[in-house]
Amino acid sequence: MKAVVSTVGTAEVTVGGVIVGSVDSNRDGEGRGALLALVGVGRNDRPDAWRTMARKIAELRILPPVAAPWEEGRGVGAQDNGAEILIVSQFTLMGATAKGRRPSWSDAAPGDVAEEVISRITEDLRNRGLRVETGTFGAMMEVSSTNLGPYTVIVEAP
Repeated sequence: MKAVVSTVGTAEVTVGGVIVGSVDSNRDGEGRGALLALVGVGRNDRPDAWRTMARKIAELRILPPVAAPWEEGRGVGAQDNGAEILIVSQFTLMGATAKGRRPSWSDAAPGDVAEEVISRITEDLRNRGLRVETGTFGAMMEVSSTNLGPYTVIVEAP
C-alpha cells in the first residue's frame, strides 16, 4: 500500500461537476492544517496494512502546530492538530513502470478489495476524531489542491 500525502491549504474532489469532498486548512479560523492523501491499495498488502496506513496518515509529523506560521517548522501530525484529511483512492500508485512505456497494474488490488480498504482507513481516521472527506470510489474524479510548502511525502505500509 502506498500513499502520496501533501500538506494543503485547500483540496477538493469533483465528480460530474459536483464537489463530493473538500478540506480547508483554516476552515475554523484556527489554522489546523489539512492533508490530501492519494492512496493506492496493493494486491499483496498484509490484511492489516490499512491500520498502519491510517496511523501513519494521522500521526505523520508534517504540519506546524495550530495557528503557527509554516516557516516555524513542522513537528505535529493531523491527529495532534485536528487537521482535515481528504482521502482519494488512487490505484495508479501501484503501477509498475520499470519496464517498457506502459504501466502494469497487476500489483493493484481488485476494486472490491481496494474499496473496502479505503473505507477502513477512512473509518479509522474518523474514529480518531478527525474530519475526513473522500472521493467517490471508481468514479472519474477531478482532484484539485493548493499545496502548502509544498510538502509531499510517500508513505508505505506493507
